[in-house]
Amino acid sequence: MTLLGERPRTDRLPVGRSTAEPAALVAISHGTNSVDGQAAIKALVDGVALARRDLRVTGGFVDVQQPDVAASLGAVSPDSAAVVVPLLLSAGYHVHVDLQRETSAHDRDIALSRALGPDGRLIDVLEHRLRAAGLDTLAQGQEIVLAAAGSSDVRAVDDCLRVGAMLQQRLGVRVTVGFLSAASPRLACAVTAARLRGGSVTVSTYLMAPGFFFDLTRAQGAGADRVTAPLLLPGETAPAALVDLVIDRYLEAKEHAQLF
Repeated sequence: MTLLGERPRTDRLPVGRSTAEPAALVAISHGTNSVDGQAAIKALVDGVALARRDLRVTGGFVDVQQPDVAASLGAVSPDSAAVVVPLLLSAGYHVHVDLQRETSAHDRDIALSRALGPDGRLIDVLEHRLRAAGLDTLAQGQEIVLAAAGSSDVRAVDDCLRVGAMLQQRLGVRVTVGFLSAASPRLACAVTAARLRGGSVTVSTYLMAPGFFFDLTRAQGAGADRVTAPLLLPGETAPAALVDLVIDRYLEAKEHAQLF
């Protein structure tokens, strides 16, 4: 297994194994018990498969749902390498520990891509959700609180703070970040602080899809004037920006690992 940024391994394919089939794209999301969340994530994986009909595209989960990572990789042809693309917004424990461990356990060439964020295309979708919710960036006193899941991994927290800074630069509106778990400030506190500064407060939901954390977002963001939808919604075609982002993460990791 090769993680982007590490030296690629070149000794995994036995002599005689065919490399004619391009590396499979294995999209691994967190997993959720929410039917809406499941449908929203499936729409993204389907969108990637539609955009790249030349690739074997399959989905799996690092937690909660099945198939898990091992089963998802096991379903890929043994003659094919694989690139695992985490459908995760920041690189915390699941990327640095769980996915590295799971992908290293397979006897095939596997590359693990970066998480999806930070990236300007995520800002595109966040902006779209904000404007759909009625945000007027020309109005005085606007405050945005970016609602992120949170992590005990400081690298993931830093990723979220960077996205908040990118969104502020894009919109010209003050953006602070509030976390739903594991990190501070918590979303409810961030919303209260924004409210005390006056004006209108909008919670920008920095989550992939509906589920447990989106329910928390609506509960902890109750003091805001509005709460936007997650990046993906059931019944909607996945945003082209997210489809492109997943494909680019695949291509980047595949090139780095020197996979066909």
